[in-house]
Amino acid sequence: MTHASLDSSLQEFVRALPKAELHLHIEGTLEPELILELADRNKVSLPYSSVAQLRQAYSFTDLQSFLDLYYAGASVLLTEHDFYAMTMAYLRRAHQDGVVHAELMFDPQTHTQRGVPIETVFAGIARALREARATLGITGYLIFSFLRHLSEEEAFRTLEEALPLREQYQDLWVAIGLDSAERGNPPEKFARVYARCKDLGFRLVAHAGEEGPATYVRDALDKLHVERIDHGVRSEEDPELVERLAAEQIPLTVCPLSNLKLCVVDDMAQHNLARMLRQGLKVTINSDDPAYFGGYIVDNYLAAALSLSLSRAELGQLARNSIEASFLPAPSQQAMLARLDSYLQTALPA
Repeated sequence: MTHASLDSSLQEFVRALPKAELHLHIEGTLEPELILELADRNKVSLPYSSVAQLRQAYSFTDLQSFLDLYYAGASVLLTEHDFYAMTMAYLRRAHQDGVVHAELMFDPQTHTQRGVPIETVFAGIARALREARATLGITGYLIFSFLRHLSEEEAFRTLEEALPLREQYQDLWVAIGLDSAERGNPPEKFARVYARCKDLGFRLVAHAGEEGPATYVRDALDKLHVERIDHGVRSEEDPELVERLAAEQIPLTVCPLSNLKLCVVDDMAQHNLARMLRQGLKVTINSDDPAYFGGYIVDNYLAAALSLSLSRAELGQLARNSIEASFLPAPSQQAMLARLDSYLQTALPA
């Protein structure tokens, strides 16, 4: 069998894996074509006149250089239809990639600061999620994410602004997240608002250990009381933390191509995903901001598999981890795991 046919066979295997995507910023799925289409429709001026020119801007040196372009791209989102179109485009692509459940992070403050009503943001994303559930069979949840470069007071204001919508979206809005620039914005900055969210019954996640140190991972667990760590790749700096993550089976939502694009690693072969997986950590693979980082979830699985010599059994374990780490109720998880087991029984060599 040729190398090309091996790659094709592996791609087919990965695409058919029933899997969950747990670390996905919906604003980060805006492809250049849709950005320019919405900019034209909404009369938003951008410093890019073509898809090619916009794609040329996707050369990032660190997280902040990406965030600058990310927020510029999000500026074209103004109407409910804009949020619906963006979300539906992602869900159709995720469905093609074998995603059976997606937990979407969204940044209300990115939009409310521009005068977009929070009701508009919720309505557009929720309409797409409900439509995809009915027509594609892909389930989804919302992770309402605070921007960590802003103050905790602003996070509180945004939360209180959104809470009257909770009942309307109780089938979707289940969790709270924390994203944007880690440097200079440690987890404890948001300890009070996270305590409030925990009291309200939300599930809790936070970005930590991407550009921030391993101590940020520990503090997210101990000071924010999160159940899941987004990224967490720098946890290896603290061997005791690694032991804890393995013992407590705290999920890490790792994003390989994002780490490569943002220079967290210089080469995919240097990535510690396989090493953490083989130490028994509950690692998952996700695409983060796929329109900007050159790959959706199948691309991330393939990049990791080919560069880190992951076996098909290990890829199956990563898919299993993603379902078990989701916020789905136990019966739904069990149904998806049964579907995964059935597939693996036929797809893996005896």
